Parts: sequence; C-alpha cells; structure tokens
Amino acid sequence: MKLPTASHAGRYAALARLLVRYGRSDLVAEAGLDEFAAQSGESAVEGVDGPTGDARAEQFARDLESMGPTYIKLGQLLSTRFDLLPDSYTTALARLQDDVEAIPFKGVKETIEAEFGMALRHLFVEFDEQPLASASLGQVHRATLPSGREVVVKVQRAEARDVIKGDMEMLAGLAEMADKRTDLGRRYGFSSLLGQFRRSLVAELDYRREARNLLTFRDLTKDYDLLVVPDPVMDLTTARVLTMERIEGKKVTDVGPLGLMDIDARPIVEQLFRAYLRMILDDGVLHADPHPGNLILTDDGRLALIDLGMVAHVPPRMQDKVVKLLLAISDGDGEEAALVLAGMGHPLDSYDAASFRADVSHLVSEAASAGPDVQAGTVLVELSRLSGVHGLRPPAEMSMIGKALLNLDQATMHLDPTFSPTDALRDNVSEILTSGLKVSPGGVVAAAIEMKEFTSQLPRRANRIMDTLAEGDFRVRVHALDETRLHTVLQRVANRITLGLIIAATILGAALMMRVPSTAQLFGYPAIAMVLFLFAVVAGGALAAWIVLTDRKVARSTDDPTVDQLRSGR
Repeated sequence: MKLPTASHAGRYAALARLLVRYGRSDLVAEAGLDEFAAQSGESAVEGVDGPTGDARAEQFARDLESMGPTYIKLGQLLSTRFDLLPDSYTTALARLQDDVEAIPFKGVKETIEAEFGMALRHLFVEFDEQPLASASLGQVHRATLPSGREVVVKVQRAEARDVIKGDMEMLAGLAEMADKRTDLGRRYGFSSLLGQFRRSLVAELDYRREARNLLTFRDLTKDYDLLVVPDPVMDLTTARVLTMERIEGKKVTDVGPLGLMDIDARPIVEQLFRAYLRMILDDGVLHADPHPGNLILTDDGRLALIDLGMVAHVPPRMQDKVVKLLLAISDGDGEEAALVLAGMGHPLDSYDAASFRADVSHLVSEAASAGPDVQAGTVLVELSRLSGVHGLRPPAEMSMIGKALLNLDQATMHLDPTFSPTDALRDNVSEILTSGLKVSPGGVVAAAIEMKEFTSQLPRRANRIMDTLAEGDFRVRVHALDETRLHTVLQRVANRITLGLIIAATILGAALMMRVPSTAQLFGYPAIAMVLFLFAVVAGGALAAWIVLTDRKVARSTDDPTVDQLRSGR
C-alpha cells in the first residue's frame, strides 16, 4: 500500500477512525494507520465504547456519509450485500442520503462551457441557477433549449474524479493487504468486492453511459403505456454533463394516501412489476436502485423511471438460475431452492450443505404459508443472508436482484397496498418460463454450425474408433492432474529430503571425527571435523532459507491448480 501523503492525511485518519470504531483495529495496525487513528483521537483497541445494535448501524451509515462521495457509494453497494452485513446495517446503509452543499453556479457554468467549448447562453435560452437537487457527484438544474424544449441538466462536480481516485487507491491497498493477512479478507475477498465497486463507480462517473441507459430503458418500456423514461439529449451530453427531457410530477414517496385516491394505481403497479421481471429475466438488464425516490408520478397519470446511473447486466446463465429460483419459491419447494442457490454460489471452507438446505427449506416453507403477504424481494434478501451465514458466497448479481426486487416491493406497496407480488409472480409464470427457455438468434446459428460439424465429422470419427477397437489400440486418457507440475513438486520434495539427509550425515560424521587424533587443529578441535561442522551449518541455513522463500512464493501464487489439489488432499 502506498504511504500516506500530507494531502491525504485527513482521509487516512478518517478511515483509521472508522476501522477502529467498528472493530478492525488489527487491520489499522497492520496497515500502518494507527498513528492516524491516534491523531484523530481514537484508541486502537477492540471493543471501543459506543452505541450498539441499530443505533450503531445508524452511526456507521452517518460516518460513511460524512467521509465523502466514495464512501457514500460504497455504503450503497454494501447495502446490497446481505451475506456480509447484519440486517440492521444493510437497512441503515440503504437509507444513506446523498444530499450535500450545492455547487456554486459559477462552477457549474465553467464546467458546462469547458465541456462544450462555448458560452452557456448559446446552449440554453434559460438556465435556472438554483439546483433542483445536489448530490456528492453532481447536481441537477432546470433549463430550456433554443427550440423551447424544457430539459434538466446534470453537472458533475469538478473535484469528484480526483477525490474518488485518491480514495480508491487507498482502499485498493487496504483490501489487498486484508486479503493476504486476515481470515476475514481471505474468506470474502475484499479485492474482488472493491473491483466490483470500482466498475460501478467508474460507470456512474461517465454520464454518457447513463444517457445510453436512458435509451435502453426507453426501448424496454415502449410496450408499457403507463411507464415513461426521460429522453436524453445526446448532442448536449458528455462524460461530465447530462441533458435530458424534463418530466413534471411528484416522487412516489411524496404522494400520500389522499393523492393516491385520485389515480388508478393498480394498472401502473402491474405494468411496473411485469416490466421489471422482463428486464431482469428476459433482457438481462437490472436497474440496481429502483427505490420509491427514483419513481415519479407524472401529471398525466404515468410513472417515470429516473436516475439510471446504476444499471447492472445479468448474464444469461444467471437469468436461468433466477427463473428456477423464483419458480421454486412460488411453489414452496425449499429443496429445489437450496439446490439452485448452491449451484449459483461459491462454497467456502465453512460451508455446511445439510444445514444450509434445512434452513432454506424452512424459509421457503414459511414464505409459502404466508400466502400473498410474502414479497419476492424479501425472500431473496433472506436467502442471500442465509447463504452468507452458512459459508456460501452468493454471486453479486443475486444480491443486486434481491435488493432491486425489495425496493420494487416497497414502491408497489406504497402505490397499491393490496397488490401482491407473489400472486403477480405466479400469474406471470408462463412468461417467465418462456423467457427462461428462449434461445437468441445467435445461439440458434451457433447450434446449427455445431450440428453441421458434428454430422460431417461423425462417420470419419466412428470409423477411427471402430478401427482402433478392432486392432486393440483403443486408449483412454484421463488428465486428473497436471503431470508436469506434479513432477516438479515431487522433485522439489525429494531434493529437500536428500539435502536434509546429506546435512544430517555430515553432522554425524563430523561428530565421530572429533574423537580421532589429528595434528591439524582449528579452534582446538580437529580441523577436518570443524570444516564439516561449518559446511553443515551453512548448508542447513541455505536449505531453510530456500524452503521459506519457495513456500512463500507458492503461497502467493493463485494459478497453480496442482498445488491446490495437493493441499486439499485430492
């Protein structure tokens, strides 16, 4: 890890204080951050006094919020990792607020003019200096184009990239060290988690990507007349400035029961739920943050999806697994749900398959007995948590799907408390099955090519097999291990044993020659015996150093399957 610089001392002090306060003071000491913790007034010991339970989780969220944009976004990502954190922490982190002091209008103007190379007045006939909203990465302003079209302009903070870059360098070094030196790091792979977080954050910093997400979601919702997505203005969009259609309305969270009485919410909720199922299970696109604050009820009675900076892609293999899992949950089949989850996750050393299967079966049975009151998102979240408890690390997409469906459940319940996600899931079983069985045109072509090669090569290969059987030359090769690497490992072990025997024999011979009278003396002892002793000492030290260095090199290597198999006894 890079040594702290004076300009980054405040960030290191804040991170050290956070780690000490929430129980990782050993990591602080090993990272060399204890002096920063001392400067910030924290004691680098476990068990620091402070709030407990839900209050401690809320304090943790506030501490992350005060540390800047990187840690706010990190907290939002951690809120989806139900296998890593307790329920109180994921709940507190899900409520992280991203409202900060507004950027002065002068800075907004300078950023826009620098991005487009022309004066602001030439780009917009009107531009409201007061922002609609201000967040840690940027803020949004109302504006009007020369054509008269009303838009909103999202402008990134000038210092956001530099701050995030410095924080990511610091976190990367700390994660790498934690993976090497702590059991928690080796179990959960902090470097891998940080890599996922980096990709998500880099994507969110590029507003052109968000503009493309808007276009994608407009296309995905074109068949739903009650759903609307803002149309981006691509000519006025760069990596740091996003211009999009202005949609008038109220956030779902700002509409009370009396306001909901004026609209027919059931068709809106049904279309929203069906659209999200199709996006996740058919198109493989996931709006990772569809909480009620990102949904707007428009003045004409439609529902608008906004803030599409966090969009994830679900691979086809994962889509099929999630389809099977949702069907197992809707049927109350806990055994099938456990089997699907085991195939999706990565088992750790502490994984107990029997206990995991029993707990999953109990959870799914309880969900099935709850009937229409149960929510699919809640069940997926609890299944992710159970996976973490039993040593089964679920894929990141699984947690994100659970969080997305949980947020979707909250939005649909706010709009229509009588709506049952479970019933809607069962009503759309046929559509889900169709999406799971669908093959893309590219897949059909690839399968046809494979079939052509198979049929053209089959007669020739069949003749070869029959000829070798008739001549008695048929052989079967099984590559259970990499023979070359295995030979290298065994040769290394044999060399160590041989050198050890030679050194032991030298010491024994030198001890016997000590009793043989000799005119040549060294330190008052027979010279030949002393030479043999010195040789044995030097050889023994060299052998010990060689063993330590080579073992350390092997331990750091992660791409040697032979060593892994030998260690696991396979």
